[in-house]
Amino acid sequence: MIKDIFTFDARFPLDEGTGSDAVHRNPIYSYAVTQLKDDSGLTGHGFAFTLGEGNDLVCKAAQFYAQQLKGKDIEELMQDFGAVFHRFANEQQFRWLGPHKGVVHLALASVTNACYDLWAKKRGVPLWKLLIDLSPEQIVNTLDLSYLEDELTKEDALQLLRNAAPTANSRQGIIQQGYPGYDTSIGWFNYSDDKVRENTRIAVAEGFTAMKLKVGSTDPERDIRRAHIVREAAGDKVKVMLDANQQWTLPAALKICRELQSMNPYWIEEPTHPDDVLAHKTLADAIAPTKLALGEHVPNRIIFKNYLQTGCAGFIQVDAVRVGGVSEFITVSLLCRKYGIPVVPHVGDMGQLHQHLVLFNHVAMDHPALFLEHIPHLQKHFVHPVHISNGVYITPQEPGSSCDLKAYQ
Repeated sequence: MIKDIFTFDARFPLDEGTGSDAVHRNPIYSYAVTQLKDDSGLTGHGFAFTLGEGNDLVCKAAQFYAQQLKGKDIEELMQDFGAVFHRFANEQQFRWLGPHKGVVHLALASVTNACYDLWAKKRGVPLWKLLIDLSPEQIVNTLDLSYLEDELTKEDALQLLRNAAPTANSRQGIIQQGYPGYDTSIGWFNYSDDKVRENTRIAVAEGFTAMKLKVGSTDPERDIRRAHIVREAAGDKVKVMLDANQQWTLPAALKICRELQSMNPYWIEEPTHPDDVLAHKTLADAIAPTKLALGEHVPNRIIFKNYLQTGCAGFIQVDAVRVGGVSEFITVSLLCRKYGIPVVPHVGDMGQLHQHLVLFNHVAMDHPALFLEHIPHLQKHFVHPVHISNGVYITPQEPGSSCDLKAYQ
């Protein structure tokens, strides 16, 4: 059973220009880390992602949640984890600081992810295998479906998983083949045009067939120029995505997105404020068939439900270190499966955790295996860093969720 809990404020400064976008000009990639140590000597590692300031506050909130798990057996805990998640997310005093968003929800993500990591390690398997081998009933018991009853009841969730189960074996090949990746690091906002061009050519040479450029400049002509630089360097067969990181107002987005359509973007990501569902609907209708990708800054399943209900999301980018962890990630994935919308996660975890989750989504839910974002900048800090070969994530085999950090062993 869980006998000790620890939280750590882990911050990793980046090279100049790296990680920059139209809104976040000098990020410090940071993790609010939770460790759950059990009496067998195993340690579950989980974290939430921030950009520096306030990371310590997330750690303090995670300590509050994690403390309540002391003395619990991980197997017993996970048999009805959905109820635990619901109780933590609605803790009467912390809920006022959310609800289901901000510091307290990030803290819940950190603790939740540590629980799933410990569970997989206890069973001696990678997280992807643990999840794929669970029955639909066992999966649904780990989820909190409250506030979704109008769209996704427990029976609905069970049926979605049961419907996919008979053909799951036909999708197991992805485990040997590896999951396709796309390169986000070619075009950080503060990179020069020449560096963007060079990085694009390198990414193509390394086997990536999709990549992303940061846009959202005060001068729209800069965005248009750089988007065409990437398209020219990558060629017409490569998928090129554009990411504004919420920079534009709706009127600005309507204007510039139409101009950016000339370089044939695969999607336009986070064009305006992440809480403005109706603005995204207006924009999506205006620039169809170009699709919007949404979710990096969407904090919970309820807002994702609204995006899906309005039909404005072409791709959902739910991030398990941004929402309430693996449990809420799976919940959102089930919602997306119902609506037929692909899940292409944002990877605040640098792909460490999500390489497991996208395999589960594909095999157990029959989500399409499109690609997973790849950001390489923190690989050296992980005990088992992601391995990319020819633009493809090689499936991890070590027990757990690949989230152990070297400095916190």
